[in-house]
Amino acid sequence: MPFTSGIADFRSDTVTHPTEAMRAAMAAAEVGDDVYGEDPTVNALEEEVAELLGKEAALFTASGTMANQIAIGTHTEPGDEVICVESAHVRNYEHGGASANFGVSFRTVPSPNGEMSLAAIRKAAAGVDYHLPRVSLLAWENTHNVSGGTVVPQEMLREGSEYARSIGLGVHIDGARLWNAVTASGLPVETVVAPADSVMFCFSKGLGAPVGSILVGAADFIGEARRIRARLGGGMRQAGVIAAAAKVALDGRARIADDHENARRLATALADRFPAATDAAAVKTNMVVVAESGLPWPAEQFIAALADAGVRTALITPGVIRFCTHHNVDAGDVDRVLAVADSLV
Repeated sequence: MPFTSGIADFRSDTVTHPTEAMRAAMAAAEVGDDVYGEDPTVNALEEEVAELLGKEAALFTASGTMANQIAIGTHTEPGDEVICVESAHVRNYEHGGASANFGVSFRTVPSPNGEMSLAAIRKAAAGVDYHLPRVSLLAWENTHNVSGGTVVPQEMLREGSEYARSIGLGVHIDGARLWNAVTASGLPVETVVAPADSVMFCFSKGLGAPVGSILVGAADFIGEARRIRARLGGGMRQAGVIAAAAKVALDGRARIADDHENARRLATALADRFPAATDAAAVKTNMVVVAESGLPWPAEQFIAALADAGVRTALITPGVIRFCTHHNVDAGDVDRVLAVADSLV
């Protein structure tokens, strides 16, 4: 089948390549030893992000997983439990880091879309006494990856977090794709993160930088987080080289709206063709999930046909294909996906 030259990679928004502006900023970055607190580019980025999110301080990290792990290690003690949804990234996709690194386990809330109601949080936290593990942290994921980039309703996040604080829990937001949540909600970022004691987001996902994430919180929290980052081997020395690209990505965050538009267009077109395969109304950010059960052919056949046409995608869970939009795919690439689907019918 004829197709536009080049690869259109919808597997994840982590596959993006740095823009020319990012490469130029990396080449020109002023650097120092960040472990000594002497990298001016890192320092400036941390200060900007902390102010932007309405928190006191920030810590640049190598990855989102590292930022989440540092947050868990700072909020908890060995033997503690963390409340989260059962499909949370911190529980399922960080290679058992919480238990291996900090002796922490999880108390989960069943949820198909990353939401935790006040009643569910109350139930999860109930019965904590002398005989049971201490619960010390409530962890949200916003947007929620496995459910297809869903956004946690702000009132739910606020109400659940206020209750968690009232019983002595810390509150963390795994905001790997925070800016997708902000764009979809239309709320200021400081409003979205206000209920949390700590928040992390990735520069290397929706924002499109080649590497890097950041953790924000109170000054004393970030001071302890910096110590734990060192324990995990996260001191990056002249990290201004990558912080410079992160800064360019952050400055360009308004373009995330284009990713959302491309995702909505793809979801609407697929739902028109295969109504049982995807729910276009549920697509709020940059992900479209397609259920094999609603397709006229196996998911692997669709994935293989797309690959033959230069389009990459993959299963996110058994029987569910995920398409993730980002700055390296465009409306023409959406058309390529639809052309393949039409060729198989």
